[in-house]
Amino acid sequence: MDYLTYEETIYIQQHFEENIQLLKKLTEIPSPTFHEKKRATFCLNWLLSLGANAYMDHVHNVICPIEGYCNDKIIVIMAHNDIAFPDIQDIQVQQIDDKLFAPGIGDDTANMVNMLMTIKYMIEKKLKPKYQILFVINSGEEGLGNSMGCREIIEKYHSQIKEFISLDGYLNECTCCAVGSKRYQIDVTTDGGHSYVNFGQENAITWIAKIITQLNQISLPTEAKTTFNFGKIEGGSAINVIANHASVTYEFRSSSQQCLDIMEQSFQNIIHHINNKHVDIQIKVLGERPGNGPLSQEKMEKFTNRNLNIIQHFYKKDVILCENSTDSNIPLSYGICANTIGTIIGGDAHTYHEWIDINSIPIGFQVAMALILQYVDWELRI
Repeated sequence: MDYLTYEETIYIQQHFEENIQLLKKLTEIPSPTFHEKKRATFCLNWLLSLGANAYMDHVHNVICPIEGYCNDKIIVIMAHNDIAFPDIQDIQVQQIDDKLFAPGIGDDTANMVNMLMTIKYMIEKKLKPKYQILFVINSGEEGLGNSMGCREIIEKYHSQIKEFISLDGYLNECTCCAVGSKRYQIDVTTDGGHSYVNFGQENAITWIAKIITQLNQISLPTEAKTTFNFGKIEGGSAINVIANHASVTYEFRSSSQQCLDIMEQSFQNIIHHINNKHVDIQIKVLGERPGNGPLSQEKMEKFTNRNLNIIQHFYKKDVILCENSTDSNIPLSYGICANTIGTIIGGDAHTYHEWIDINSIPIGFQVAMALILQYVDWELRI
């Protein structure tokens, strides 16, 4: 089966250099989570220059709707704008042989560019899809962004959304199952004091250690893979000071909402039963990503297999069906068929030496275009 017409294939070849230049330009605009506006503004202006009916919402999502023959149902195609580095002010793309290096270049800028270039093609050819397609360059996917931008879209349109595709990750993976999570910060406050004069008074670090020990002993549910982690510990001020404050960040994850609920109950029980009148324990939710909702497995399998066939038509190697924590968590929790699909080959994501393979860009561009244009009648494309 052909997924792209001859004209579409030639377009991808002819616009390879434009794709690269746009990728470099966008990568070099820093876009940390919660600070995506500068890059979002560039994308918005780029789309408007094409004649797109694009706009930016209050959480800095850039939204570009393309009207379909049936607008009662919506297809959401999304790629996230933020990168996982809050401390970067200056980014320079470096090329070594056939690799481009820069933080955030693969996660998720290259995937976003493949989506943008496909939008450009659709606008130039005046293609009208079967259903309205809502293209979204979304904010807040990474870390404590907690899928903020995706939530905004799904909560607003969930009753109308037919299918959802997030372009994120690498070509050899297709995420079809949500790994849900909950993240907490636990703070302990005591009176503290001098390590010698006030010896015996409550030490906040000791209490954090007690909490970590008890949480570490929770029996994990076995219905699905369930994990936990202590990510960051802070506290104390000097070696001769009894710490009056300490904190730890704690998260648990599972592909099963039932397992997440069990972990939540165990966590709350431990915190509730740690009582001491000289110690103040506070917990704060840092983030929460839901697991899978009430989804028709038959519909989901059909949807995933259709997308998998498209990927494998262009990418001739094995593609792994996997469970991950991505923007697809949000639609999946509503029972909406959703996949997260990568369109490039690269490595070292979430590091300062992240890279992508230039040679994978035309393949990924083909995958992105075919995934999107599957919603346009073939007769209108030839």
